[in-house]
Amino acid sequence: MAFTGKATYSAGVNLPELAEDVSDVVSIVTPFETPLLSALGDPLHAAQSTHHEWLEDSLLPNRDAINDSNFSDPATDTDFEVDHGDRFQVGDQIQVATSEELMLVTAVNGNTLTVMRGYSGTTPENLANDQILNIIGNAALEGADKPSVRYTNRVRKSNYTQIFTAAVEVSGSDLAARQAGLADELDHQKQLRLRELLRDLENTVINGGPPASNPQGSDSVRRSMKGIVQHVATHAYHPGDSGFPAGNDLDEAKINYVMRKIWESSSGRVDLIVVNGFQKRKVNEFLTSVRSYGASDRKYTDLVAQYESDYGMCDIIVTRWLPQDAVLLLDSSRIAVLPLAGRSFHFKPLASGGDYECGQLIGEYTLEFRNEEAHGFIRGLSTS
Repeated sequence: MAFTGKATYSAGVNLPELAEDVSDVVSIVTPFETPLLSALGDPLHAAQSTHHEWLEDSLLPNRDAINDSNFSDPATDTDFEVDHGDRFQVGDQIQVATSEELMLVTAVNGNTLTVMRGYSGTTPENLANDQILNIIGNAALEGADKPSVRYTNRVRKSNYTQIFTAAVEVSGSDLAARQAGLADELDHQKQLRLRELLRDLENTVINGGPPASNPQGSDSVRRSMKGIVQHVATHAYHPGDSGFPAGNDLDEAKINYVMRKIWESSSGRVDLIVVNGFQKRKVNEFLTSVRSYGASDRKYTDLVAQYESDYGMCDIIVTRWLPQDAVLLLDSSRIAVLPLAGRSFHFKPLASGGDYECGQLIGEYTLEFRNEEAHGFIRGLSTS
């Protein structure tokens, strides 16, 4: 027999007789995660000025290149030009990369070297313009005076801080009213704005840039930090660059090429590979062709979380904020995201001019990106 008594559906469309049943959970679908900031961790110190500086130094270089297209006989000539003659001393043993011939420097005149060919019984080989010269080491004479003093100068690098801020304002009535899923509307708004600011901080650390003029800022110029992408110059590569592996798709050859170039020119140890979601799928495909599964396997795994090569172990970080056609290869020990002292994200209550409570979330940060040649960047990869 059908039920004929009072039921919920008999109360009408708007159910005015029933108490509200609202979940105590407020769900957020908007992306706000900051995986790169999490991987870098908290800095060891804070910036002390809006113009943050750091010092970089280097050892005397031990390689150069031939800069001479006028060899009369490239197999016997003993004088030739190089790019930087001040890198050489009398008594240096030098060798062209990929050559078996040793040469001994007997005189240095500006950028012109005079050498002994076929040193130590090696066979002279043809020299050519743009060949790389490795300086093996210097052989001093016993009892000789000290050599000329040579040194490098420290270089001062810098970045500016950027202010991140958002306002919060809630009416007195809204604060007093019972909220579904919330204990405090003002606190909830603070949390939302803070998540937005952290998201924007990671995005700026990766992609941000300073103004073209007056980077210190003014009452009309907004001070902004220089991000990672704009810092990397020495090892920034695009498909089609000379020597760069062919093709527009990301593959292991391209990753290894950049890591090798970084290893050859610096003491940097890349330990983070940062990609967007599309390029992460390309990284996973490195192993697709060599995976095998048994008849009893019921789970298909297509995930690469770390990449290990001869140049180090790298964690793979997926961030939404890196452009889809790009890959960053970073030495995290040389990167820090610093707050200006006393200016890490905080809430500043403001005087209310009426029936509301208000305030401002404020944070001021900069990027310390040391030794840009210890990092790499690939841009222009296919995204479909």
